[in-house]
Amino acid sequence: MAGLIVLGVAGVIVLVLLFGSLFTVEQQTAAIVERFGKFRRVARPGLNVKIPLIERVAGRVNLRVQQLDVSVETKTLDNVFVHTIVAVQYMVIPDRVYDAFYRLDQPTVQITAYVFDTVRARVPKMELDDVFERKDEIAIAVKNELSGEMNEFGFQIVQALVTDIDPDKKVKESMNEINAAKRLREAAQERGEADKILKVKAAEAEAESKALQGQGIANQRRAIIDGLRDSVDQFQQSIAGVTPEAIMQLVLMTQHYDTVKEIGAASRANTIFVPYSPAGMSDFYSQIRDALIAANAATTQADVDRPDRSGM
Repeated sequence: MAGLIVLGVAGVIVLVLLFGSLFTVEQQTAAIVERFGKFRRVARPGLNVKIPLIERVAGRVNLRVQQLDVSVETKTLDNVFVHTIVAVQYMVIPDRVYDAFYRLDQPTVQITAYVFDTVRARVPKMELDDVFERKDEIAIAVKNELSGEMNEFGFQIVQALVTDIDPDKKVKESMNEINAAKRLREAAQERGEADKILKVKAAEAEAESKALQGQGIANQRRAIIDGLRDSVDQFQQSIAGVTPEAIMQLVLMTQHYDTVKEIGAASRANTIFVPYSPAGMSDFYSQIRDALIAANAATTQADVDRPDRSGM
């Protein structure tokens, strides 16, 4: 009976020791194995064996790419305080797990210190607008500084990015007001130019319209004069002894009565008063004749003064 108990206890001890000697390591992870407190080896992903009671897993090191966001407050050359967020992507070099585990206790604290030092050395030399425009230079400077220092401890700096630049709230409001005023000024200038173009085009169109209208009136008057001249010539050829003045009086009287007839036939005709005495008709003829002569002279002078457009 005692022998069975001893065998059972021994079996339990063996099982405990057996299972205690086996351990697993996850993918993209390395385990540090120590023997009596001294580094022994680095266990890779998979099933591993250690000597029970003699060796132990002191820790595990993450081999994935990790990111650390560092917020730095500093002042620019034009005395504006800004909060700059720098994202640092880093990883442990697989072949230097020992250095990463034993030589550096808190890597994030070290990285943060170097980021603070680099940003506060660069940004105070730039004005606020330059900080936005040259943020890539800041990121490259941070990466170069960290790569040289952290590589010694088994860390690789994959990338450094300036993800945000946040000035003081009052400064942002002032910048927004400046930009808004600039946009309004540009919009006003554009509206002014548009109005100017519309007015110029309208003036050009009006001038061209008046020129064409004047040309049409001149052609109309010229046609009237030519028609009257032809009528006088035909009348003299048909009836001998009639003077041109008598013929013109007859033609003008005929056109006058035709005009009065058209006015009377219109639906909205107004009342007009014209003299119908013989003396009045003579005076009326003199006025029309003088007007036609003046119009003919003005038309002839306009034709002389008008530039020749055929060569344009």
